Amino acid sequence: MSKQVSRSRRTILGAAALLIATRFNPISKAAAEPVPANLHEAKSGNTGMGPVKQVNAGLLNVGFVDSGPTGGPVVILLHGWPYDIHSFADAAPMLTEHGYRVIIPYVRGYGSTRFLSETTIRNGQPAALAVDTIELMDALGIEKAIVAGFDWGARTANVIAALWPERVRAMVSVSGYLIGSQQAGRMPLLPGAELQWWYEFYFATERGRAGYDMYRKEFSKLIWKLASPKWSFDDATFERSARSFDNPDHVDIVIHNYRWRLGLVDGEPRYEDLESRLAKGPSIGVPTITMEGDANGAPHPEPADYAKKFTGRYSHRTIMGGVGHNLPQEAPRAFAQAILDVAQQA
Repeated sequence: MSKQVSRSRRTILGAAALLIATRFNPISKAAAEPVPANLHEAKSGNTGMGPVKQVNAGLLNVGFVDSGPTGGPVVILLHGWPYDIHSFADAAPMLTEHGYRVIIPYVRGYGSTRFLSETTIRNGQPAALAVDTIELMDALGIEKAIVAGFDWGARTANVIAALWPERVRAMVSVSGYLIGSQQAGRMPLLPGAELQWWYEFYFATERGRAGYDMYRKEFSKLIWKLASPKWSFDDATFERSARSFDNPDHVDIVIHNYRWRLGLVDGEPRYEDLESRLAKGPSIGVPTITMEGDANGAPHPEPADYAKKFTGRYSHRTIMGGVGHNLPQEAPRAFAQAILDVAQQA
């Protein structure tokens, strides 16, 4: 979940933007790209969103769902922790209906995504996750895409838009500007804010690591409830995503991510230059819509605190009605509409 926490507690924004279900004409389709030679369908089969495909990209063999017209403008949807690609199960068809090609990858440590080498460091630092997405785009022959996500996925989208703006047509970021650094992570917060990060301190201990490994589903369900206190998800909805946490690298990636944020573990030298640039809090110039649910129970910054970080065409939407942290799954029409709208600004 996003590391930047406002020192003042959250104020629910009034005058929420009511999203219109207006249908737009699809953007003209680009020429279809050739299918990579190393692309194949996963043995795990269908997710209910379409078949999971696999492709070698950088350090990973990435599992992803690819729906919509092959030659359509591309949208890449990025999930967070502890969620998975099913956060976009309802939003994705709304986009493909408008002619978009929608790609939803499993982040390293989730689902059918695997490291190509047993010796690769199981690294969860933000720059590594962003590079994974760029390498997936390269592997699929995608030059430019709309990127959208929440939680870790929103941070990844932010990093890509800041460091590789030439690869980003536009962005939708739930909970806004989430780029941080180890230096920022070491700064104490007010006690009330620190309390919200209880799991981060738990993960800093070996007991916490063992506890998450042993009870990863129970732990994740608790996070779902705390982060989205008004979301009445059923057991089937949770279990559909929780299967992704059985990935053999899942615990390593999650623990490394949160320990890295606190400066308790090192990153990799290959990402040092990228992290140095991110530590400066770079602005983002691509067309952007940020979003927030009115009942987000997870730590998140206030929209007014990050608005100036977006220097291109920019707007913010607060989605009312008890919407929590997993906004794409709780309010899929609002999420899809934001993508359709930001595409018109690109």
